[in-house]
Amino acid sequence: MPDAFIIQRNPTRIPVPGNKLIEEFIGRASTGHEKVSVAHMIAPPGWGEPAQTPEFDEITIMIRGKMQVILDGEEQILHAGEVLQCSRGITVQYSNPYDEENEYWAICLPAFSVDSARREE
Repeated sequence: MPDAFIIQRNPTRIPVPGNKLIEEFIGRASTGHEKVSVAHMIAPPGWGEPAQTPEFDEITIMIRGKMQVILDGEEQILHAGEVLQCSRGITVQYSNPYDEENEYWAICLPAFSVDSARREE
């Protein structure tokens, strides 16, 4: 069975503004997988993105540093070693207004796409 497993050694780098690193290991851009995406991210100090109301569930696993997350208008701080689960349909905004970069993994179900993220302009 040639499709029974994948060992991903060359993630797809997703270009985004603000010098944030996104490496997709599994997902639409890297493997064509539509049911789930798994991405490694490093956000520099001062990074932020527009609010979004995604059509996917998202799990964020903080590895290093901390991140500000605004969930339906309520601010939360996610620290290294913590995990956040956001259900589809909630408005969420991620940012790193702090002095040190942060590192995290994101898992999206179904897989992330720019259109399904439904980012605000």
